[in-house]
Amino acid sequence: MLRRSALSLALSLALLLPAMAAAQPAAPGPTLTAVRARGALSCGISTGDPAWSQPDSRGIWQGMDADLCRAFAAAVLGSADRLVWQHLTGQNRFPALVTGQVEVLTRTTTWTFMRDAQLGLNFTAPNFYDGQGFLVRADSGVTSAKQLDGATICFVSASTHELNLQDWSRNTGVRFTPVIFADKDEARRAYESNRCDSYTGDASQLAAIRAAFPDAQAHRLLPDRISKEPYAPSVKQGDDQWFDIIRYVVYGLVEAEELGITRENAGRMLAESPSPAVQRLLGKTGELGPALGLDRGWMLNAIRAVGNYGEIYDRHLGKDSPAQLPRGPNDLWTRGGLMVAPPMR
Repeated sequence: MLRRSALSLALSLALLLPAMAAAQPAAPGPTLTAVRARGALSCGISTGDPAWSQPDSRGIWQGMDADLCRAFAAAVLGSADRLVWQHLTGQNRFPALVTGQVEVLTRTTTWTFMRDAQLGLNFTAPNFYDGQGFLVRADSGVTSAKQLDGATICFVSASTHELNLQDWSRNTGVRFTPVIFADKDEARRAYESNRCDSYTGDASQLAAIRAAFPDAQAHRLLPDRISKEPYAPSVKQGDDQWFDIIRYVVYGLVEAEELGITRENAGRMLAESPSPAVQRLLGKTGELGPALGLDRGWMLNAIRAVGNYGEIYDRHLGKDSPAQLPRGPNDLWTRGGLMVAPPMR
């Protein structure tokens, strides 16, 4: 009896697998349909954040978050330019997502339990691992956050930073006076004008802010990290297809770096690479794009638009940027980091 059941199961699987391989492309869901009808993706970014989303001298938005928006637009619409930039504050970023003002939020937003469980949104895939740190003036003599007892500390409201500070203060006994602002530009200007002794925020953002100061050496990013801050693009709950699209574009950029696919060589890799993984990711074989309701060239378009994950990182935060922030946990898993994509097959 058991042998017959096992044989029956094996036969069923043998019949099912070819049917799965020949499955029709997924029909577009409500979000994908709306984006295509508009002809542009509405993407939520900051009002100005060095290395993440900030206009350059030509008024073109640059940064890791901005490039993620471009990758999503290229994958979904075939062009990285088909975007509506929505500049959001810490207070209005989540309402903008859940009310449909934006289809995706990439605004340096930490994935937390309560945000995920209660705000009507879903976080997709981690695109950066950060931790909260402190920026101080070099001539203050402060070399450790524990020396900030009695200090005034600037930070942005509606962020994870306030609760982190409260927890840290209770754990260490370090007392501080909070100076709270609505956005990062206000907080940065207050710190620059000596309204506070320290500016706290995610270390990557502080490193980029420091690098942009006229005299970066006059400021010190302390080594202390008082929290874990995994960033991830988020989408409104209720559309699994759109969730998968955004999640797998992020993973596809990570996979591209692991496979050695770059902005410059993607076309050549498509034509010449014998690697089955490369062929699947770039759409030469397999059904990755159609399974999401997209074209076969979805990831080819994204990579050609912004490069792989490592290229994006180096351009805005790493070795090719003013911030010069080491990869650390944001390196590939093959090099001891945390960036890993599920098998793309």
